Amino acid sequence: MSIRPYFWLYLLVMAGVTYLVRMLPLVLVKKKIKNRFVLSFLHYMPYAVLTVMTIPTMFHATGSIWSALAGFAVGVLLAYFEKSLVTVAICSAGTVLAVDLCINYIPLLL
Repeated sequence: MSIRPYFWLYLLVMAGVTYLVRMLPLVLVKKKIKNRFVLSFLHYMPYAVLTVMTIPTMFHATGSIWSALAGFAVGVLLAYFEKSLVTVAICSAGTVLAVDLCINYIPLLL
């Protein structure tokens, strides 16, 4: 059997679920939300979701856990000192590259 019919079925299901997730809050919540807890929850939700999606990816995207930890530490340290996003990204990526090169190539020289 061809993969093509399954592809269209999966695409339709995905589109339906995406539409429902975005449409249901607009239909179900008619009045302005006044509860401070709910407002606070909704305010911080994008940051929490972004963090949950980003952190595991950082540790699985590199060649070793040590380079990922070094890049993460540099990123957190520079962000703590309120450096710009570009500076944090470049320094973190450079740290990952340097640690990865040290891990992979220094043992070959010895």
